[in-house]
Amino acid sequence: MKDNIWAKILLCIALVGVLLFAGFVGMLMTAFAGGGKFYTPLVIAITFMLIAFVVLRIFALVNPKVLTITLISFFAISAVVVTGYEINRGYYKSLATVNEQGVNLNEYKPFADNTKAAWLEEPATLKIEANYPRLDGATALYPLYSAFAQAIYPKKDYSVYNSEVMCNTTVGAYKNLFEGKADIIFVARPSKQQIDEAKSRGIELKLTPIGREAFVFFVNAKNSVNELSTGQIQDIYSGKITNWQEVGGKNETIRAFQRPENSGSQTMLQKMMEGKNLMTPPKEDVVAGMGGIIKQTADYRNYKNAIGYSFLFFATEMIHNNEIHLLKVDGVYPDKNTIKNNEYPLTADFYAVTAGSKNPNNDSFIAWILSLQGQALVEKTGYTPLERQGELTSKRLQSNNL
Repeated sequence: MKDNIWAKILLCIALVGVLLFAGFVGMLMTAFAGGGKFYTPLVIAITFMLIAFVVLRIFALVNPKVLTITLISFFAISAVVVTGYEINRGYYKSLATVNEQGVNLNEYKPFADNTKAAWLEEPATLKIEANYPRLDGATALYPLYSAFAQAIYPKKDYSVYNSEVMCNTTVGAYKNLFEGKADIIFVARPSKQQIDEAKSRGIELKLTPIGREAFVFFVNAKNSVNELSTGQIQDIYSGKITNWQEVGGKNETIRAFQRPENSGSQTMLQKMMEGKNLMTPPKEDVVAGMGGIIKQTADYRNYKNAIGYSFLFFATEMIHNNEIHLLKVDGVYPDKNTIKNNEYPLTADFYAVTAGSKNPNNDSFIAWILSLQGQALVEKTGYTPLERQGELTSKRLQSNNL
């Protein structure tokens, strides 16, 4: 009798050890796979349920039939919960997004086969024999400065992320400029943090306007709201307006997405919100190293109650998405005509930015961008050239030092 009890104890210890090890492995696998918030707790629950079943079954502490029915019921409920979770996750993944990861920049590479970068119709008036400026910039402006390079630079393969014509987003471009890895970057106006960093490094930023663009807001195509005032947008992003019903829409809570800190569009929003509190943006869990979870600003997902923002060219040309519609702001719809005529209220210049690079061709390259040919490429790419009514001039007198 005593030997039988010890045999059961040893068997129980062995099986519990196996289950604990399997549960630990399962926890690691789900954490690394990004399922830490749902599947890891589920693995823990299943592990302890199986341990309880083993202990109760070996020592006959509960009627075997009742125990079996309980275990089957537990797994049936778990299966229903998992099915519901996966359906919800599938819906989440099916929602259209507007983010930089949705763009294949290789389609805009200079000299690539069937490139979407605009071509100059005649030879460029600028000739550079050596020391080609290293270019970097915002995702939305890569098609433009790729076209500049295609008109001036020698024909070869230019890596999107590491070459004389690269694109590391606004944040990465400013970083490369500060560290001397880029000579000219093509971006929106810098954020306060980027200006402060330049000053702390003893760097003077020179901003030369090279074109104009609209800062736009968009919603789900089925949203009945077609326009907002500047004040209403400010109230939405400060958290004062929280329901679409307050601005003429349906009775749905507004889900206001934002962009990462120091991105060009986020800096535009912050400028627009000056004097008002900008609310904390929605966050999403992102798997980090060793199975850890970090939080980052959530990408725009096209929920029925969502609102997001970007620049006109990016939102309409680089992201072909018929599931969103742009909003009028203060009664004006954003398009090339309303940008040219200064009718659209959220219109801003974008810039070629330098910061003390010793490259001897920086100034001549920027001067060429401001010439008839360079501005023609601005327009041909899909942006708005500097002068109204399409009158392109050979130079722009305005240049800003920060």
